[in-house]
Amino acid sequence: MDALIRIVRMTFQEDKLDEFMAIFGQSKDQIRAFPGCLHLELLCDLDKPNIRMTYSRWESAEALEQYRQSELFRTTWAATKKLFADKPMAFSAGQLDVL
Repeated sequence: MDALIRIVRMTFQEDKLDEFMAIFGQSKDQIRAFPGCLHLELLCDLDKPNIRMTYSRWESAEALEQYRQSELFRTTWAATKKLFADKPMAFSAGQLDVL
């Protein structure tokens, strides 16, 4: 397995979605430019519009951990988690096959 895939599912208070989108808009380019980040997407649950997911690919678990220990992550996550309606869920995976 080469890259690490990270999916984070976040449920927001409905009246806080615009605030989250502003936070993501301000930080997405910095996250994408972070050393080791290969790809970043923001997804929306089609059935539950207050759920957003980030899908990112990292060079390695170490690269993701360096990001998670960075000031960029700490400040962005601190602002984001205040907007949650439910506990976030995060998943790390390795790619086995591409069709």
